[in-house]
Amino acid sequence: MRLSGRPAVALFTGVVGAALFSTPTASAQESKSAAIARQLVHTLDAAKLDSFAAPDPATPGAFVAALYIPGTQLLVVSAKYAAPPLLVDRITAKDYRAVYVDLQSASVRGSKVFVQDQGADGLASKPSGDQPADAWDEGDKSTIFDGDWKKAKIAEADYTKTYSDADGRYARMLATLLEQAKKAKAGS
Repeated sequence: MRLSGRPAVALFTGVVGAALFSTPTASAQESKSAAIARQLVHTLDAAKLDSFAAPDPATPGAFVAALYIPGTQLLVVSAKYAAPPLLVDRITAKDYRAVYVDLQSASVRGSKVFVQDQGADGLASKPSGDQPADAWDEGDKSTIFDGDWKKAKIAEADYTKTYSDADGRYARMLATLLEQAKKAKAGS
């Protein structure tokens, strides 16, 4: 049986349209970190906190800390620290900003990951509107998620994988902070 005329054109158009819209690209990836970022921001707002820190339960001697600038950005750092008891004491004293500063300035070399979440809404593979691009720094490598993989001199597939990996790791960092922030709120 051979289709011709309008039914064939409609079928062809539907199949091509479905293929085009189902192909993931760097500009249309769903963020794993968006919902968790919104929850963390809501929790920080409710507690009237502009920073928070917690030990990383997955990595002994490592910590995660966030500096929150309401309505603007969420700056998150994860790193190992040479004197973990010092940071544990600061977290116990609720001196979260000092933990953030220590992780930014005195972390164990090669262990630091720093995320600049513009808009405090999770990592985006490409900024929307006139918002600045999110950034991911790990070791000596910086990645700006501006959607322009050609400018970065990498293939689109590599850009997409880098974004996906960073977004997943960022979601886990935020989940650690959110879980501890909820526990701290319940304990106060």
